[in-house]
Parts: sequence; structure tokens; C-alpha cells
Amino acid sequence: FIRNMLAGAHGIDLVLLVVAADDGVMPQTEEHLDILHLLGATHGVVAITKADLVDTARLSAVEEEVAILLAGTTLEGSLSVPVSSTTGTGLEALRQVIEAKLAGYQRVAPGGYFRLPVDRAFIMHGHGTVVTGTAIAGLVHPGDAVRVLPGGKEARVRTVQVHGHEVAEATSGQRVALNLAGVERAAVQRGHVICDPRLDRVTDRFDAWVEVRPAAARPVESHEVVRLYIGTAEVIGKLVLLDGRAQLAPRESAYAQLVLREPVHALRGDHFILRNQSAQRTIGGGVVVHPFARRYRRAEVPRTVNLDALRQASSPVDVVNAVLRLEPDFAVVPEFLAQAGALPLDVVQGVLRGEPTLRA
Repeated sequence: FIRNMLAGAHGIDLVLLVVAADDGVMPQTEEHLDILHLLGATHGVVAITKADLVDTARLSAVEEEVAILLAGTTLEGSLSVPVSSTTGTGLEALRQVIEAKLAGYQRVAPGGYFRLPVDRAFIMHGHGTVVTGTAIAGLVHPGDAVRVLPGGKEARVRTVQVHGHEVAEATSGQRVALNLAGVERAAVQRGHVICDPRLDRVTDRFDAWVEVRPAAARPVESHEVVRLYIGTAEVIGKLVLLDGRAQLAPRESAYAQLVLREPVHALRGDHFILRNQSAQRTIGGGVVVHPFARRYRRAEVPRTVNLDALRQASSPVDVVNAVLRLEPDFAVVPEFLAQAGALPLDVVQGVLRGEPTLRA
């Protein structure tokens, strides 16, 4: 259930968190909230259902329980609305709160090239390969060339659908179905990413800013084996802390390197979730900082200052300079800088032409 929730949660703008008044906050509610917090969801409404089954004192206790649960998360302060589907109490108030949250809301579309993590791939009789997922960046149109990562297979988009209707364009945040030509069904599966062909890199090692949630119940050890969820991919990896400490306690954050058993497509700014190796609980998550990291030598001073500069960079110039400071090579190609910094290639080329200290 959590695996399926993770596959689509990266496209959510407004969260409706449901808590039953008679049961109160349940363990799965806490895990869902941790995931939403780690994925960066910031707009939420809480529906306290079955309000007709409890008295006023119980309802107040659940509202307080919810407020405590949300404290310290990205959804802190979200309004709670008691409702009953049996009597209809509160339903109109809930609609009004949702409408108010959405009124004037402008979604900030992620920059960069088109990317669609695949959550389903199948053959449609008479049409061929079809993939579905939630687009996380860019635009896609019928006739566009795309790439499948990992693997690198190229394909062409025959048709684009959003919620069952053919459209001339789909964008980030939408549920999208693509009919692909030139690629066999066997070459595409859940966990792959359909993307702009200018994206061609995958990684099995990346640097990240990692947060351990209270539900982890114990510290996460450096070099501990974890289960990583990014996009729709699920892979086993090892978490290596980069600041020299031996473990990361619940409620603590730090820079870490994720070393994966299988390659994934990841770019700077992508959110991910970490669960324990047996996938029994969510222990934390974070944000990709340097997607194409190298292995650090034991005696090497961790370059967390440079990672911090890249994580905080807000302009293309700052991003390019921060990536270059992390690279040991004398020179790197602009295409690498673009993908490491999650920037369009033409933007990177403009930075290189305009910065006197750099040479393209």
C-alpha cells in the first residue's frame, strides 16, 4: 500500500488527510504524513470523519491529537474539519475550505526537461506500448522523441492522454498516459522514467540531504542498508554519512551518500523516501543534491560545504559554480553540468559564455 502511495504522491499540490474520530491517529496515518512531509507537500486540509459517532470531548481530543501530529512537519497548521458522511454534517464546510485553499493557487511548474516516472506499462491491442505515471517536469506532445531510463532506449510519442482524454500537451503534476512507438513493452517497466532525449544519465551513487523521522525509532547507522524509493523506482542501497559521524538519530539531518545496487534516474532537487531493508517502516528521506557523486576516500575531508552551496543555490550561475567545485576533473562537458544541476543545456551554455572565470 505504501509502495503504491509513493508512486503517485510526488504530484500532489493539496493533501486531504483523513482521520476517523472514533479511531484517532493510526500508525499508517503517521507514516503517510512522514512521506508527505519528506516529499515536500505544503498545502493540506484534515478531514475528521465519523464525527457523528463521538461526543464533543472526543472530537476535541482528536483535533488536538492531529495538531500535535502535524507539528514540525510541512503541513503544520492545516485546518481540521469534522465531517460525517452519514448525516452530512461538515461536508459543505469541508468543500469551502478546499475551495479556499485552491482559490488563486498557482502551481510552480518545475523547470527542466520532460520526465515521467512509470508506474504502469502495458500493451494495448492495436496501439502497442502504453505507459502511465505522474509527470514531474517539463512538457510532452504527440510526435515528441523520448528516452527510457535506465536502458537508454529511444521512442516516439504517438498520442498523449490525461485522464482518458487525448490532449495536445501534458505537463508536470498531471496524470499522463503515453502511447509509445519504437520501444517494446519488455524494455519499459515500473521504476523507469520516460524523459526528454537530452537526458541520458543514470546513477548508482548520489549525495543527498537526509532527514531521519521520529518513526525510525532508533538511529540510522552510517553504512546501513536501506530501501530507497525515488520516482516509482524501488532499490536497495547503503547510506553513508559524509560528516564523519557514526549514526544519525531521529529528528536529525545530515549530508549522506546513497550507494545503490541498481542504477536509477535522479536529478538535483528530486525527493526520495527511505524505508528499512525489510520495508516494514519509513525511517526518513531527503533531497538529491549531487546526482552523479563519486566515491570519497576515507582520509578525504568531506566536502559538505560545497554540497551545502549546491543545495542552497538559487540561480543557474550559482548552480554551475557549485557543481564545478564538486568535480575533481580539470574540465567537464556542458551536458554533464546541465544534468548534474537539473538545468536546460542552453541555460548552462549561457552561464558559461557569460562567466569570465569559466570557459565553454
